[in-house]
Amino acid sequence: MVQAKRKILVTSALPYANGPIHIGHLVEYIQTDIWVRFQKMRGHDCYYVCADDAHGTPIMLRAQKEGIEPTALIALMGRDHLRDFTDFGVEFDNYGSTDSAENRELVTQIYRRLKAGGHISTRTIKQAYDPVKNMFLPDRFIRGTCPRCGAPDQYGDSCEVCGATYAPTELKNPVSAISGATPVQKESEHYFFRLGDFEDTLRTWLFPDITEPRHVQAEVANKLDEWFSAGLQDWDISRDAPYFGFEIPDAAGKYFYVWLDAPVGYMASFSQLCRRAAIDFDEYWARDAKPELYHFIGKDILYFHALFWPAMLDGAGFRKPTAIFAHGFLTVNGQKMSKSRGTFINARTYLDHLNPEYLRYYFANKLGAHVEDIDLNLDDFIARVNSDLVGKYVNIASRAAGLLHRHFAGTIADLGPGSAASAIAQDVIGNALQAAARIGESYEERRFGAVVRETMNLADAFNQWWDRHRPWELSKRFEHPAQPQDNEVLHAICSAALEGFRILTLFLKPVLPELARNAERFLNLGPQTWKDLEVPLRTGHHTNPYQHLAARVDPNQVQAMLDNSRENLTMTSQTPVTAPGAGTAVIEEIKPEITIDDFAKVDLRVARIAKAGFVQGADKLLQLTVDLGEGRTRNIFAGIRSAYAPQDLEGRLTVVVANLAPRKMKFGISEGMVLAAGPGGKDLWILSPDSGAQPGMRIK
Repeated sequence: MVQAKRKILVTSALPYANGPIHIGHLVEYIQTDIWVRFQKMRGHDCYYVCADDAHGTPIMLRAQKEGIEPTALIALMGRDHLRDFTDFGVEFDNYGSTDSAENRELVTQIYRRLKAGGHISTRTIKQAYDPVKNMFLPDRFIRGTCPRCGAPDQYGDSCEVCGATYAPTELKNPVSAISGATPVQKESEHYFFRLGDFEDTLRTWLFPDITEPRHVQAEVANKLDEWFSAGLQDWDISRDAPYFGFEIPDAAGKYFYVWLDAPVGYMASFSQLCRRAAIDFDEYWARDAKPELYHFIGKDILYFHALFWPAMLDGAGFRKPTAIFAHGFLTVNGQKMSKSRGTFINARTYLDHLNPEYLRYYFANKLGAHVEDIDLNLDDFIARVNSDLVGKYVNIASRAAGLLHRHFAGTIADLGPGSAASAIAQDVIGNALQAAARIGESYEERRFGAVVRETMNLADAFNQWWDRHRPWELSKRFEHPAQPQDNEVLHAICSAALEGFRILTLFLKPVLPELARNAERFLNLGPQTWKDLEVPLRTGHHTNPYQHLAARVDPNQVQAMLDNSRENLTMTSQTPVTAPGAGTAVIEEIKPEITIDDFAKVDLRVARIAKAGFVQGADKLLQLTVDLGEGRTRNIFAGIRSAYAPQDLEGRLTVVVANLAPRKMKFGISEGMVLAAGPGGKDLWILSPDSGAQPGMRIK
């Protein structure tokens, strides 16, 4: 049955432009890329766009610390993000930035339409204000004691110990995470989007009649229903200067909140593609648009995408998404990603040690249609790659190709009806072809785990079929066959095995695009599409000599990756940077309790950084020579390169753990620890004593 050609636009959540991509983010982009590649293989017009989320206070502050303009910072991060995605086989049709002319134009247009429709209001609110930096503080830049459980050093909006949420004004002993000053309350006029105006529209869209298609997963609808029960609140869409973003029209000193312009970045990125590829933008975004629109996101940003975003679109006269697909978070070895265990792994660190397609395969094996967390168990990762990809799938090609080239110059035998190959392999090839409809349906429904399992079951069947026919024994008697037809049978077995390998390659191509390209090159075929399932290898087709397609994972490679991910732990644990919705990087777990006597053993000393330099071969470390007074110096490797240049550190006072046992690293011996705090990446600050402090002074 020929399926009608569809027009589809697909997006992933926009990664935030103040930190690197890590493997938690990659869950989403790999999931989306697999689905898009499948749609393109089916012959549909499917476009995949994304962009860097490039606005907000964290980016502004990091750029200030770097001594560069925010535009320079986001250009650098955009380049690095796209490089990482590309190396993982994630193929965008356009990758842009929310700090683009197209996004400014669309955000302004949407805002003006919402305002004209009466959906924007203003009112004066009180906010925390940093009297030293002269700026209003986002909730995440206020730290203090939790008003519920008393845990120290918690964010201004939620406690990571007891899980409580609260207003920043409720926080005890609040301090600015930027300057350390105590915030004061200051009034400011803010702009609000009246979300409640769209309650009826949203209810109809999110909870359709049973005969209508769902726009969100069932479990997502249940969660959203809770938010409706609590009441839809007006959304503060403005921020005060200084702020890196787009200024609100006719409101000097007021800027659009980053979360307002971020989803509009989907439209802006697509508009860039439209100009380049002569696509009609309105055909996809007009209120009555017929093409399909899908957003892949993480479950942590449902509120923005399933409530604010469709309401904004509706109020501004644009279409709403066809569906929003939410996924869960990533754990590693059953636990939250942890820097101390080396399981908080950046994309580039993984790429330095392992084949990116192996992670694509493992994630696909775990991904389904529901909002479920997935676990990267590294022992299971090694076993599945080695057993499935190398031991089952690639094994078919390597065994058959050797015999085919040794005895038949790499040419394929007759595979048609009535041939020896058809008689020998009819069942196993027939079963594989019959699975195509089920596998295609699983791809469509994002049940990639089902795709992988069924494909590997077929690979098992082909290997068992091969072993039953024992072609190696026929190969030994090739020059003097026991029966006249033995050589014909051997030729048929090898040819049928490679036809089976071709079918399996087609099934796995959306998951393993590079491996599939190499397999197509070996089979001497052009790029295969889903329709090519119906076109078997022809009689006399010449295959190329077999080249190595996949190598087993050495456990030492995985261990080296973990060790490399631990390099930045010469400082205290940090909260990793997260990208909204793109797989969560979770905070490291609380360590076991210690007594006051244990803490008293820590010798904190003021030190002057006498010398600082880069560490060859380490992209996270700086090598510091610190002066503890009276001629005492220590060599320390500190994981602060993302936040500091060596020349910015020399001569500065800091605080070190002076009695830490020396630690042998591959770069040398580290003889202490520099104390630092912050959310991570560029937003990281070493502790700096007052100028009156002296090297060697003990901190009590």
